[in-house]
Amino acid sequence: MPIRNIEPVFHLGDSLGMPIRNIAIIAHVDHGKTTLVDHMLRQAGTFRENQQVEERVMDSNPLERERGITILAKNLSVRWGSTKINIVDTPGHSDFGGEVERILRMVDGVILLVDAAEGPMPQTRFVTRKALELGLQPIVVVNKIDRSDADPLRVHDEVLELFMELDAEAHQLDAPFLYAVGREGVAIRELEDERRDLSPLFETILKTIPAPRQQQGPLQMLISTIDYSPYLGRLAIGRIERGAARVGEPIVLVEHGNDQVAERARVAKLFVFAGLARVEVEEGGAGDIVALAGLSNVEIGATVCDPSAPEPLEGIRVEEPTVSVDMMVNNSPFSGREGKFVTSRQIRERLMRELESNVALRVEDTDSPDTLTVSGRGELHLGILMETMRREGYEFAVSRPRVILRKGPGGELLEPYEEVSVDVPETLMGPVIEKLGQRRGEMTEMRNPGGGLVRLVYRMPSRSLFGYRSEFLSDTRGEGTLHHQFLDYGPYAGPMSTRSRGVLVSMMDGDSVAFALGGLQERATLFIAPGVPTYEGMIVGENSRPGDMEVNVAKGKKLTNMRASGSDDNILLEPPRQITLEDALGYIADDELIEVTPKSLRLRKRLLNASDRKKASRASA
Repeated sequence: MPIRNIEPVFHLGDSLGMPIRNIAIIAHVDHGKTTLVDHMLRQAGTFRENQQVEERVMDSNPLERERGITILAKNLSVRWGSTKINIVDTPGHSDFGGEVERILRMVDGVILLVDAAEGPMPQTRFVTRKALELGLQPIVVVNKIDRSDADPLRVHDEVLELFMELDAEAHQLDAPFLYAVGREGVAIRELEDERRDLSPLFETILKTIPAPRQQQGPLQMLISTIDYSPYLGRLAIGRIERGAARVGEPIVLVEHGNDQVAERARVAKLFVFAGLARVEVEEGGAGDIVALAGLSNVEIGATVCDPSAPEPLEGIRVEEPTVSVDMMVNNSPFSGREGKFVTSRQIRERLMRELESNVALRVEDTDSPDTLTVSGRGELHLGILMETMRREGYEFAVSRPRVILRKGPGGELLEPYEEVSVDVPETLMGPVIEKLGQRRGEMTEMRNPGGGLVRLVYRMPSRSLFGYRSEFLSDTRGEGTLHHQFLDYGPYAGPMSTRSRGVLVSMMDGDSVAFALGGLQERATLFIAPGVPTYEGMIVGENSRPGDMEVNVAKGKKLTNMRASGSDDNILLEPPRQITLEDALGYIADDELIEVTPKSLRLRKRLLNASDRKKASRASA
């Protein structure tokens, strides 16, 4: 959880005894959460007036800035008057539910940010349910009321309906509502109020969110996040539930479900959050969120205690993974050319390090020593892990994702189902309804709020969505949006085919040639451009019809006694189809792999030799 060392303009001083509020901000992807936090930092005086600060300063991870989504939960604090407000920026996608579930244990209330046009979305429902189950006090902020299609009153009613559906308690149903324009840094209590700044939001936080309980007694702190410092080692981050932590005093680490002491140590350093920076202090009191150095075997969900009272707190419960892939050593002809870490030992060590902080991830051994099964909450969750690893210099191969099946009470086979929310133009909804129906989707709601967009809500098997996003974008001409989240386990839907077309498979090694590609593009969609190195068994394009086709993309025009090899008509090639890692995970079939390297993404057959593939096909028939 990297934190930028941006110097706050105020001096923290001794925070003991200062009133504290701990809140998390939760919202659907792209509803303006991180932008609102930017303005909260500025208006609370976190930065100097002449300080240059980039937009979306909380999105410190490069992948977050590229994709415009929050992946890692982050801590910061602001001071409003004499009160310190600890704020946690949480991910908006349910695939990162492991981040959400552990972060909510550190706070006493949440700001629920909802788009004034789109209203509550599937990811909003997921995180809100978690917050309400923990009894947290919500504040609802209807954002982007300046949109041309905004309907804040309708969204107000939809949020109340959502609270009732999720069995909110009475104090949660009485949550205050505010209206905001996040990019302007403005919040108002009533739509006709004058728009000035975020003061109404800060005042509502102080009035509505309860202060943390100041429990007296020996130290007790639940570890919710782990960070690493090259100078101090691993840092345990969490809220002090009871007592106080002091530098130099002895502490013990106790794991949940086990009253045995796992480690004894002393507090080496203690930090609190001031703005986006960490400030070193000598003492931290109950209710504050701190980072503690001194423990070497820190684990999320464990409890830091005073040696005189080693009492563990209730651990962090995370829902089980629903999707798994096989991650293995890359054994293609190009293995080791581009990656720095290529062995099974290096890949295993990296995945084990990830388990320390990624609580929703599972890693298991298989019968093969060079293959590991990695399970997560969805394609995006696993895709972000793989993208992070490749940027760190790792090279590996990945299989097609598969859902994790369960046995029901009566022994019946169950599979995960998703709630799919689609916003699509009225004129383009026909192909979407047809495709989702073919993929075993069951429509549960159709709503036309006006403005030319129709919202469709489906319940469908998770595996039926693999590879659908690219088709959806084509069918809606890029104007549709699709969001989904895990719903529940339901009856197994039977065999399902999600890819209707075959692929072009290279039949020999060599660099691709424009002459050969020009002859193929009329009956296929190409994945490569001229001059790209290929090998036997590598997938170079998509066939226009079912069934795979062996092709020679390295075939050049031959010299004859009538003409030179270079004399011919100009060959005009269409740009190749660009495939991202998430696209590839949804596209490949069971007999195919993705070759992931720091520089390249290649699709390939598991068995590179055509004769071996034919033998395997006959054996399985």
